[in-house]
Amino acid sequence: MAGYIVVNLDVHDPVLFDKYREQVPAIIAAHGGRYIIRGAKPDHVEGKLPLKRLVVLEFPSVAAARAFYDSPEYAPVKKLRLDSARSDIAIVEGYAG
Repeated sequence: MAGYIVVNLDVHDPVLFDKYREQVPAIIAAHGGRYIIRGAKPDHVEGKLPLKRLVVLEFPSVAAARAFYDSPEYAPVKKLRLDSARSDIAIVEGYAG
């Protein structure tokens, strides 16, 4: 079953964040992941969920999503994100219906 990484970003250093955005797609792909949503600005229609910039990544499984997040390849790139944006991140299992 697919695993997803759901990210809410609030970028405070766009120049540094651009370096992150340049490097991360290849690492995501190397772990079998792909973008479902990339940097979309939400259209709030109900509630007060404080979304700024939404990213959803799909991986073959929750284990693959976690392997990407914890990988040594991602560690230095993750630091770019941590230094350039505030992030809320969750790894979730997909719905098999």
